[in-house]
Amino acid sequence: MSAVINSAFILAAGKGTRMAPLTDTCPKPLVRLNGRPILDYVVDHLKEHHVQHLVLNAHHFPEQIVSYAAGLKGFLSQDVLTEDVLLETGGGLKNAARFLPVDAPFFMINGDAFWLDHPHRAGALAQLERVFDAHRMDILLLVIPVSHMTLTQGVGDYRISADGRLMRDPDKRGDLMFTGIRIVHPRILGHMKDGVYSFLQQMDAAENAGRLYGVVYDGDWHHISTPEDVERVEKSLV
Repeated sequence: MSAVINSAFILAAGKGTRMAPLTDTCPKPLVRLNGRPILDYVVDHLKEHHVQHLVLNAHHFPEQIVSYAAGLKGFLSQDVLTEDVLLETGGGLKNAARFLPVDAPFFMINGDAFWLDHPHRAGALAQLERVFDAHRMDILLLVIPVSHMTLTQGVGDYRISADGRLMRDPDKRGDLMFTGIRIVHPRILGHMKDGVYSFLQQMDAAENAGRLYGVVYDGDWHHISTPEDVERVEKSLV
């Protein structure tokens, strides 16, 4: 059965080296896309979904993320965790655990995620929330067909079974790409260690336990990694 998700953790600490020189003066989530920081679009989706509690991490130009979060309106709380050492996605989540719910699932979203929901269908966050089943799932990923990646590069991270379970393809030859948008159940936090490591470890562990599932997205999502990606996506929005 689905649960109402009202908390979110946004990964905003990465250096975004492939986005240089745009990231020479700001963190990647604050790179401008069509006149607005990419992070604005993530925050707008969360507001539209009535998420109330927001947690972000920061490392590259952390003071900019702190200032950005301080200016946000519409949330009951917004906390920023500054990482002196970049903890990566797994260590970053573990470090943020004390600010996240202990008994309810939460969204975990890459700070550079950019997606456009279909105007006449449920949005990405609503689709994930509707499908998430805490009894069967530890992690639920939003994935998109590689065939839909026409503006930016698609990578075949996963394949999906008939019952919705995901299987990672180590050779990147799957037909689905992970969007960086997911729901996480806090039960996994108790098995996570402190330190520097990728959240992919938890995703693989959930897969091995048969508790990693996916939702195939029917809107537009773009893999924005370089300044050229920004230009292509901006042109598509005109």
